[in-house]
Amino acid sequence: MKHKIELLAPGGDVDAIKAAIIAGADAVYCGLDTFNARNRASNISFAELVGVIRLAHQYQCEIFLTLNIVILEREFTTLAKLLSKLVNTTLDGVIVQDIGMFNLIKKHFPSLDIHASTQLTTHNAGQIGFLKKLGASRVNLSRELNLREITELTAVSREHEILTEVFVHGSLCVAFSGLCYSTSASVGNSGNRGRCSQACREEYETTATGHNFPLNIKDNSAFFDLPALIEAGVTSFKIEGRIKGASYVHTVVDSFRKQIDGFIKTGQLLEDGERLYKVFNRDFSNAFLRGDLNQSMFIDNPRDNSKNHAIDNISSTTDNNLISVVQIQEVKHTLYQEKNEINDAVKDKIQYLSIDKVPLTLRFSGEAGSPLSLTVSTENNTEALSPLQTPALSMPEAAVNNFVLQSTSLLTKSEHNGIDQLTLDKRFRSLGNAEYVLKTIDLQHLSAGLSVPFSELTSLKNEAARLLNNDKALIPAVTLPALDRHAKGAEGQTDTQAKLSILISDEADTYLTEATTADVYFKLPDAYKRDCTRYITFLTANPRLIPWFPAVLIGKDYDVAINILEQVAPPLIVTNNTGIAYRSNQLGIKWIAGPFLNTTNSYALMAMKEEFDCSGAFISNELNQQQMKNIARPANFKLFYSIYHPILLMTSRQCFFQQSVGCEKPRIDNGCMLSCDKSTTITNLKGVSFAIDKQKAGYPSIYNQDQFLNMQVINDLADLFDGFLIDLTKIGAGDNLSPDKLALISQFEQLLAGDSKVEVTLNAMVTESTMSQYHTGL
Repeated sequence: MKHKIELLAPGGDVDAIKAAIIAGADAVYCGLDTFNARNRASNISFAELVGVIRLAHQYQCEIFLTLNIVILEREFTTLAKLLSKLVNTTLDGVIVQDIGMFNLIKKHFPSLDIHASTQLTTHNAGQIGFLKKLGASRVNLSRELNLREITELTAVSREHEILTEVFVHGSLCVAFSGLCYSTSASVGNSGNRGRCSQACREEYETTATGHNFPLNIKDNSAFFDLPALIEAGVTSFKIEGRIKGASYVHTVVDSFRKQIDGFIKTGQLLEDGERLYKVFNRDFSNAFLRGDLNQSMFIDNPRDNSKNHAIDNISSTTDNNLISVVQIQEVKHTLYQEKNEINDAVKDKIQYLSIDKVPLTLRFSGEAGSPLSLTVSTENNTEALSPLQTPALSMPEAAVNNFVLQSTSLLTKSEHNGIDQLTLDKRFRSLGNAEYVLKTIDLQHLSAGLSVPFSELTSLKNEAARLLNNDKALIPAVTLPALDRHAKGAEGQTDTQAKLSILISDEADTYLTEATTADVYFKLPDAYKRDCTRYITFLTANPRLIPWFPAVLIGKDYDVAINILEQVAPPLIVTNNTGIAYRSNQLGIKWIAGPFLNTTNSYALMAMKEEFDCSGAFISNELNQQQMKNIARPANFKLFYSIYHPILLMTSRQCFFQQSVGCEKPRIDNGCMLSCDKSTTITNLKGVSFAIDKQKAGYPSIYNQDQFLNMQVINDLADLFDGFLIDLTKIGAGDNLSPDKLALISQFEQLLAGDSKVEVTLNAMVTESTMSQYHTGL
């Protein structure tokens, strides 16, 4: 092993953070009560964060702050104020999803270390380069990747001098992280804003295969795969669980700590992992990591599986695997006692850990003709503890830290402007902040009736603040400059009417290029046969088509997509994958950010324009009118919006048919992606149905029953958008009859030309539609 292994633990509240620290975590990630993707976690205040950082650093443990949501335009002023406070702490890193936040931090807060969130769905080599250029120092790789893919991406990361994280334990989303819109579309609770309602854990009407929780997937655990991940070059082993309590966090972190340390010391895995079943779990699977996607990954129980595991263990030791009711009750009682013992033990261990503010005392002294002296005293636990020490047994003594400062001017007699308690309280009270509580300002040794220039008091305060701030000058708060707002259309252009564009995916639909002047995008598949050249030939023969790249391109599929890009060399593309964007920029190919990059703010547009010469972007369909209207367009940049499309709820690498209608294959093989084109529906207990769709060479996906149809935006935001998209791919339409494509194009062209009468016709053609996201927003 040639690199340090970091054990990265979750901290949903202060007690969980303390539990992670004393269990031996090398780092803890936690969130404030704003700007983070776990609103259901308790989270912590800023003052608690400062105390947590101080406590963690005593244990040589780092603290990373989650700022891992998409950011709205109106929030950047508040965000800048928060970041201005964070740069004056000793925080070790921030975890970021939003491309605009990367831009903001890189420009204005360069001392903050940026980690790319799992919400960015990082799964190919181009994305590593993209994130590095944005300013990331490490990336969290997609949970769907297998060991071979992780090894390849880790090697690429080393070339870019960027670290990699992999989730090794905890809840799994059945959908690709960052590409799940299920609760956003249905109830307005976006997972991209930390408000996921966990539709994948819901109960549904019993499926044909007899399942009531057909989307519920087991928890992830790589407890016995640690050697392979170390060999793959992974730097950080990340545990999920910011909505879990202190006893869960301590048990899991302590188990992994012992497993890692034992392996490093002996080359053997010494722990059996049974303690992991004593706390909340949905049973465990490492199938993603092993690249063996099978039915055993699902479990028809979204709740705690620990009782079932304990009962199964007893059953396996009895004749015929039979266990009596009495034995079951005994097992449950024993498990209940064990859980209580875990809770009590953890409470006992963390009760002595304090994140209270450090007491601060200021003592002023001096007499006429001498400098004004300020003695600053703090009481703090300064002795660093071993990560495995128990605080209840080994707490350091409180140490008093003193330093003395003196004014450059001498004190003089003054009858009217003498230094008094009120003056010093007013001048020095700001030293009482999130880190320190100002206990006393002592003037006992300062003669009365003395004066010194107020500028001297300010200098003393600033120097004290610097020394109290780890000997670093306080960085002044950043006020964001006003954004340049450019009108749509090229300079001198008079016709700025928004243009129609259409999306197709069937080669038979290329005839539409002859029937309209609209831009025609051709959606390329998610998957290809190795060394596939079919689409190179097709796109070369149809230069009118603008290639549209999907959101997920893993392994060989990314390689083939890059080959298409390089060989066709189109003048313009649309991409929903930042890896393709990165390579397009290198090749000098103009690109537009697709709707699944979920762009929500001006700073994201600025980042893509400045760093990667992006030509335009689709604005997120998760936004409402108010959230979109103040977005500022960069110069020579086009903005687009999709007004008619199927509503994607989630995309998965796992199969949705095994649990719904069944499949003769016990596991997904290489042919499934290319050949399977099944479709079905599942219905929740409220009677709402959702279409499960699997296109050939596409990932299994779930769609809303209604299509998205938003004609109102054309009038509402006419000055914002250069173009409006209609999706004619039929993907995700389920059993809905598709309207005639030529008729749809004609109606939408008339609508953009100002003929509002066609709205009635379009509503009749698209029988099941909604625009709820446009009204609800993020």
